[in-house]
Order: sequence, then C-alpha cells, then structure tokens
Amino acid sequence: DPSPEKQAPIARAVNRWGIGSLSVIQLVLLFVIIGAVNYLGSIHFLRKDLSREGAYSLSPATKRYLASEALTSRPRPIKWIMAVPRTSAFYDRLRALSEDYERLSGRRIGLEILDPMRSPDRTQQVAAAYGVSLVADLIIIDARTDESAVTTQDSAGTHVLNPNVKLVVADEMVVYATDKGQRRPTGFQGEDVLTARLVEAIEGKPRKMLFLADKSRIDAEGENSPWKSLENTLRFQNIQLSGAELSGLSEIPADAEGIALVAPKYDFTDEEIAVLEKYWARPRAAILVLLQAGEAPPKLRAFLRSNGVTPRRDRIVTRSQNRTITTARGLYTYNVDFIKDLAGQTAVFEGASSSLEVREGAEDLVNRKISPFGLIQVADEFWGETKFGDGNEAFDPNEDSKPPLFLAASITRGAANDDRFASDTSRMVVVSNTDFLDPNRQRAENIDFLASSVNWLVGRQSLAGIGPHPLGTYKLPILDAQVSFINRVNLFFLPALFLLIGGFVWSSRRA
Repeated sequence: DPSPEKQAPIARAVNRWGIGSLSVIQLVLLFVIIGAVNYLGSIHFLRKDLSREGAYSLSPATKRYLASEALTSRPRPIKWIMAVPRTSAFYDRLRALSEDYERLSGRRIGLEILDPMRSPDRTQQVAAAYGVSLVADLIIIDARTDESAVTTQDSAGTHVLNPNVKLVVADEMVVYATDKGQRRPTGFQGEDVLTARLVEAIEGKPRKMLFLADKSRIDAEGENSPWKSLENTLRFQNIQLSGAELSGLSEIPADAEGIALVAPKYDFTDEEIAVLEKYWARPRAAILVLLQAGEAPPKLRAFLRSNGVTPRRDRIVTRSQNRTITTARGLYTYNVDFIKDLAGQTAVFEGASSSLEVREGAEDLVNRKISPFGLIQVADEFWGETKFGDGNEAFDPNEDSKPPLFLAASITRGAANDDRFASDTSRMVVVSNTDFLDPNRQRAENIDFLASSVNWLVGRQSLAGIGPHPLGTYKLPILDAQVSFINRVNLFFLPALFLLIGGFVWSSRRA
C-alpha cells in the first residue's frame, strides 16, 4: 500500500507577549550586570602605567611615605583641595596626581576637586576659610590635627598661615628655561613639589641641618652652582641647610637634626674635633660628609678611621684604549635598607673620586657597637692610583689601592639591630666625591642616593628610595611637507577609507 502523505505541521500563533517580556527581562539583567561590573570596577581596580619610564606613576619614595606612620597614625585625614578650573592646562595632570595621592594613602587624604568657575559658592567658602584668593591654579594641603586657626597675627599685625597648612601654586611645578630671551617651559615637577609640601604640612616646620661653613669649600655662585643643587635637594626633603661656624661652637645645638661637612679642606683644631666627637657620641646624631678626592684633613681622617671608614689618598681610575678614565663606575650594594630601591643599579660618578677603606665586621668596631657598610662598590677594573698626574698611570700592587674599592659608606653607632634602641642610633654617611653635585654632572640615581641618605640620617626612612623625577618636554621636528601630508591623511584619506568600508558593508547586506 502506498504510504499516506505526510501532513504539514499546524502553524502556531507567535507568543509576542512572552518573547517581548523575555527580551525586556534580558535587557534589564544586562543593564544590572553592566552596572554591577562598573560599580565593582570603580572600587577594585588596577592601574598600569605603560610609559617607558613610568613617568605617570608615583615614585617608590612617595608611595612608601603615603603608607608610613606619618599618615596612618593621624587622628584625622588630611584635606587636599584642588582648586583648578577644567580649562586650565594643568587640570588633567594635577587631577591624576591628586587622585593617586588619595588612593595610595588609603583615603587618609581627603580629596576635593573644586572648579572655581562652576562652583562659585564653594569657592567663596574656601577662599574665606583659608584667607586666599583663588585666582591662580592652587592646591591647598591642610594637615591640621586639631581645630587651631588657619591664620594668626604676629606682633606686626601680619597674617601668618598655620604651619600645618601649605599652598601649592601650579606654576611652581613648571621648570622654565630662558632661550634667546624667551622664557619657555622645559619640564614639570609636580610630584616633587606636592610631596615636599605634604611633608612640610605634616611636620609643621622644616628639619634643620647645620652646614659647617668654615670647614666646607663648595662653589655657591649662581643658580646652577653645586651649593644650590645641594640646597634644593634637601629642600625637597623638607630639610633646611643653616650655616654655622664650628670654630664658634662649644657643642652642636640640640635643635639641629644633623650636620653637613662638604668638601672640607682645612684641618680641624683639637677643640673642633672634640665638639664633633661629643656630638657623635650622643643619641640620634647625624653627619653627612662629602669629601673631595684626596683632600680629607688629617684630623677628620683620623676621626673617620676610628669609626671604620678611612678616606685614602688616591684617585679612582682605570685604563681603556691607552686613556686614563677618572669617571668612577660601580654598583649600589645590597643589604642596606635605605638604598634597597637602588641596590644592583649602576652608579656613575664623574669628576675626581677617591676610594674608601670600609672595615665591615671588624671585631674592635663590633665591641664598640659601630657598624660601617659600603654603599657603592667600584667596578673591579678600577683601582686607587696613588701617583695620579705623573702620566702613564698603571696599577702597582705595592703602592696602589686594589679592589674591592668603595665610593660611599654608612656608619651606625648603637644597637641598630635592637628595635628597642634602634631609634637612638647615631648615623653617618661618607661620600668621596663632590663633583656629582655639579648640575652639569648630575645623574638622577645619584640625587636619589643623596636624598635617601639624608632622610635616613634624620630618621625618616619612609622617604628613602627612588624619588620623583620631573617630566620633560620634547620637540618633534616635522618638515612642512610632512605636516601637509599628515593634514591630507586626516582630512581626506581617513574619511575616504571609512566611507569605502561603509560601502562594502552596505553592499554585502544588500546582497
């Protein structure tokens, strides 16, 4: 029998209400998921700086300070008011920096972004509260821990700002240079200035370090002098150099956080050395010694030798292609906490350098609780030439200093490994080169090393490490013909390309 013909299936009516309701529910759930993802992403996120030198990330020193006890132990958060209009050229950069400070401080910095053009009422409140005119781009850092007045009047009737309130003008962060009579910006040092002002606001006043002017010889002429470089480096660490004459002191004042000896040339008297030794014997003494090559005065040299570091009367040199090279090269050493960010990196010191003998672990020093450590070890191809300048320098094992050589060393006196007494240790840093202060010979890693050393000396280890570096401006040389070609691509070829792609898509859908 022939099989019966198959019957066509019966068409059912489309349930439009069901499909529509399901679509609406799906859209609602999609928006809920998107909203939840965005909410979680606003709280838990990871920022990545893809620039080659990490120029848009806060430096390790600033990050360490934001997580230090200086902020965590505060009874109230710091007010950070960024009063900058959105039309300002500094707005985007300053906002990104300010948000980084707030985020990395664990919200112990309370950020308020204020646009004077859009919020005139709030602008008037802030201007009245702090007694300032918000005409220029300004950041206010208020680190008061109580309800003390923002401003007070001195005996002359002048209004004085509270020492825990600092004002940062945006123009202070720009580095300018004069070229052919025109002043133009060449760099931006926002993080340098903001971190310095934050430290000043928290501490209330700068730390004072005595500069022994009568025993130091350093070029102080001009804005680009080594002295100005040293002063600026310490100023960014909230440390003020204050000149003093050792010959007129019976003891180092108690309010001095430390003393600085830079390029000493003339010898000390017995009374002056006695003042220095008396200061070194007391708790929390801090001494920074920067020596010129081969010019350590005898009594100062004997003082340093008694503490485990002896400046040698030589010159660090090497030979390459029949030339004598005096630019010392080495590595920052490991196992020293305040330079751990620099450990293993290359150190290059131009100019003249002498070697240091560092008696690490010597038994007589251990018995006196004195611990010297080498900070910069010179590369093995260098040696300490004792007859530099005679010509045809060559290593003589009987007269010259052989590796290992050190260019810088630290000294601690006291129970540095005992947490109960570690804060009372005395500290010293010795560097056998002063030419690295010359702005024409400066290197970023050497300035970071100097800043870290000074912060370690004054007991502020949280600021030690690789510090912020200014952002530079760069010119892109483009010929007129190249500019014309770029304009044609932007105005004609790119729109034509997108029009062509659109035509292909439309044609494929029609087919």
